[in-house]
Amino acid sequence: MVPFALACLALLTFDVAPALAHGVSAADRAFMEQGGLMAFLYLGAKHMVTGYDHLLFLVGVIFFLYRMKDVALYVTLFAVGHSVTLLYGVLSSTHVDAYLVDAVIGFSVVYKALDNLGAFRAWFGVQPDTKAAVLLFGLIHGFGLATKLQDFALPRAGLAPKIVAFNAGVEIGQLLALSVILLAMAYWRRTAAFTQQAFAANVLVMACGFGLMGYQITGYFVS
Repeated sequence: MVPFALACLALLTFDVAPALAHGVSAADRAFMEQGGLMAFLYLGAKHMVTGYDHLLFLVGVIFFLYRMKDVALYVTLFAVGHSVTLLYGVLSSTHVDAYLVDAVIGFSVVYKALDNLGAFRAWFGVQPDTKAAVLLFGLIHGFGLATKLQDFALPRAGLAPKIVAFNAGVEIGQLLALSVILLAMAYWRRTAAFTQQAFAANVLVMACGFGLMGYQITGYFVS
């Protein structure tokens, strides 16, 4: 069940990447440019729920977390990270190349899958600080969210509360997506096949991360 869902997410990653990378639909663009706080709240939640790169990273983060307090800690670190840079990036008009930041987001997926596979300890004899890594990549994911908002023709007047509403929507979307992921993971972990399938699942997540990196790096050079 869960390995199949991961495979579907992988296929979705490659199927929708060209359509969603760095852009938004015309309807969402008009909705946000003309809408109020609720429009920003809704689109923030929608962006996170449909954000395949963010979801893949979250899957990697919670993959081997069994206690809810650990899940809450790591998800909070990720949320703090992407909230800070989302708000800072848009409100300060700090521009980051969308292709490059999304390539690093793809790398964050690869990194977490390798961490789950124990690669760093096996290769280098050290275990990186996972909490620091999740916070750092959260900061980078926030810049990725900021690049999406910077594509809009948003007036500066009243911008701050709208960006806060968008960020609140992102957090709501993250909680909704995470609830589904945790329920699926809880079911999967009770099966006898989890131990054998966990390795293959993380290899699949890593492959998706490499695919995202390749797509974004290619876009950077050809755009």
